[in-house]
Amino acid sequence: MSKIIITGNTLTLEEVIRVCRKYEQVELSDMAKDKILKSRKVVDYFVGNETVVYGITTGFGKFSDVTITKEESRLLQRNLIITHAVGAGKPFETEIVRGIILLRINNLAKGYSGAKLETIQTMIDMLNKKVHPVIPEKGSLGASGDLAPLAHMVLPMIGLGEAEYNGEILPGGEAMKRAGIPVIELTSKEGLALINGTQVMTSVGALALYDAINLAKASDIAVALSFEAHNGVTNALDNRVHDVRPHKGQSDTARILLQLLEGSKNTTKQGEIRVQDAYSLRCSPQVHGASKDAINYVKKEVEIEMNSVTDNPIIFPETLEGISGGNFHGQPMALSFDFLGIALSELADISERRLERLVNPALSGLPAFLVKHGGLNSGFMIVQYSAASLVSENKVLAHPASVDSIPSSANQEDHVSMGTIAARKARSIMENARRVIAMEIMCACQAIDLRGSKGLGKGTSPVYDTIRKSVPMLKEDRPLYEDINKCESLIINGGIIKAAENSVGEMSF
Repeated sequence: MSKIIITGNTLTLEEVIRVCRKYEQVELSDMAKDKILKSRKVVDYFVGNETVVYGITTGFGKFSDVTITKEESRLLQRNLIITHAVGAGKPFETEIVRGIILLRINNLAKGYSGAKLETIQTMIDMLNKKVHPVIPEKGSLGASGDLAPLAHMVLPMIGLGEAEYNGEILPGGEAMKRAGIPVIELTSKEGLALINGTQVMTSVGALALYDAINLAKASDIAVALSFEAHNGVTNALDNRVHDVRPHKGQSDTARILLQLLEGSKNTTKQGEIRVQDAYSLRCSPQVHGASKDAINYVKKEVEIEMNSVTDNPIIFPETLEGISGGNFHGQPMALSFDFLGIALSELADISERRLERLVNPALSGLPAFLVKHGGLNSGFMIVQYSAASLVSENKVLAHPASVDSIPSSANQEDHVSMGTIAARKARSIMENARRVIAMEIMCACQAIDLRGSKGLGKGTSPVYDTIRKSVPMLKEDRPLYEDINKCESLIINGGIIKAAENSVGEMSF
């Protein structure tokens, strides 16, 4: 099995996905090991000389003015972990936990945190042997890092807490024992090095981001199918229209839609059936494109964060300094994930409007709710209800978390990011949006059948065929949630994207 080499500087979003979802193994580079050892020597120097450095020879937060002796330093780090592990809510999914561990390893591998090499290797062993700490999803303010959830990550390393191993939830020490990983004793600076950072929000948000990139592609496929179903007017996709307003996402979307619809005998030109389409079709490049530009911005920010030092204090071996700063503050990620949530909400919002036009006979010219013998059959009537519900929920979830702050630690930590809440919301919005887009795809295929296709486009034809292999045309009422599940699975597993890209090339943006 290939391994991902951890340098602290080169981790990509795609590599995170390989570790989180495909269980690819990792190992430290020799350069990273050297940096870790040098950083550790500086921490030992501070302790030996009783140099006043936050979190090494002092307490934490409001207790930063309390001096800690060399003899007390080990107990200080253990106490830090056990008192900070106060998370709430259901546990994070395994893929998120793996992302948390991976990102923390990459952070420590940069050699600015002072953790021992043996401690970091313990985390690598946990990742490679699939020991996954039980980490509650709530309880982080997102400044001073993700303190509470990261403390839960550390508990099994010291023989406490709980962890999942081979599908079983076990006491942390037992899980480590079964996996053959010795538990450790934390020493000076290590507890702080393990929990002071943004790795929880970044893990949650990075996975949501990766899914958002694929969902944006699926959204383009959905609108292309709706163009087929509505006899959409393709003049609005003309590259000249978009060249005079050259936002990249907008231009990319128009280009992709034309590629998907190339050769279609269902689409029309201005004046053939109507002069122009409703905004949900005609403005899809502008709306989808703006969301894509937001997604690309978030991707840039996330990849910076994944390879950054978010610890405190930061150890600088060259000058024998430990500088207390604020790199643990999650504001860059908080704003990014709020932005991601808003962008995804809009993809669902416009998709639901296209779905409504498909099922509404006054707008589509098709049988009401896309079914023959209406009255006896309800067809896709309630599909639109469900989509509307999800879109409405997204409007609530899209309210930014990053504009809130509640002071903590006796007002020493008087502004916090709420970035982990922002990341969790973005993930929920993504899941809702994916469901709505699956519904549009399902309804568009039904509308194409009812209208009588004259010949689908280069990209829409293989997508339609892929869907119809799993979801047949609805001729009389049946449980539709099963059909929606199948359409959503084809988004999740990339089936419809692969079908399109095999015909038109990569739908990059």
